[in-house]
Amino acid sequence: MKLISWNVNGLRAMYKKGFMEVFNNLNADIFCIQETKMQEKQIELNLDEYYEYYNYAEKKGYSGTAIFTKKKPLNVSYGIGIEEHDKEGRVITLEFESFYMVNCYTPNSGRELARLDYRMVWEEAFRKYLKELDSKKPIIICGDLNVAHTEIDLKNPKSNRKNAGFTDEERGKIDKLLKSGFTDTFRKLYPQKEGAYTWWSYMFSARANNAGWRIDYFLVSDRISDNIKEATIYSDIMGSDHCPVGLEINW
Repeated sequence: MKLISWNVNGLRAMYKKGFMEVFNNLNADIFCIQETKMQEKQIELNLDEYYEYYNYAEKKGYSGTAIFTKKKPLNVSYGIGIEEHDKEGRVITLEFESFYMVNCYTPNSGRELARLDYRMVWEEAFRKYLKELDSKKPIIICGDLNVAHTEIDLKNPKSNRKNAGFTDEERGKIDKLLKSGFTDTFRKLYPQKEGAYTWWSYMFSARANNAGWRIDYFLVSDRISDNIKEATIYSDIMGSDHCPVGLEINW
């Protein structure tokens, strides 16, 4: 089974930049996107082989997620069941016969860490949500988790130590999540690989210089981690400030 996750930084804008060509070339069984920045009926992709599911933010032009899947799920749910956290279209969960697929766009802590306190509350609520699902059947989690886990996951760790996405608090939460029974698929296969990034600032020629961050992930329940075949970062695919990431897993 082949899965793709991509923060497209605006699906309507990405559509004009060749989204369908990338989508068709990658030919995933499940394709998850974050930051759609759209409302219902603002775009029609006409994906003949896929079932399409969207979660929209109440605020126009903000956040949002979507999943396109070749296999019809048993159930679909939007959000994590807590009103405080479910207004920004950040989570979609598909239930299949033998696993859950969770697509997530984690809140950014923002400039001067204005949303860090909220982010900490979100992280705990999301982890509890995942643990509840995991008690029923294994989970595959993907998305822009807005955190570089360790120093190897960004180009300039020392200068970013107190910036959003690399604070001790945010890194502590992903530590806690992984220790709760989940595996970072890329680091399982490539534990020491440097220069493997998924997001680059639009400033200072960051992408050209590969001065990036790895903040887009596929995580899986520990008990299915041996099923991982490959974890890929498609750094050559342009159009967004993020690149797609992929997972191939025996299922």
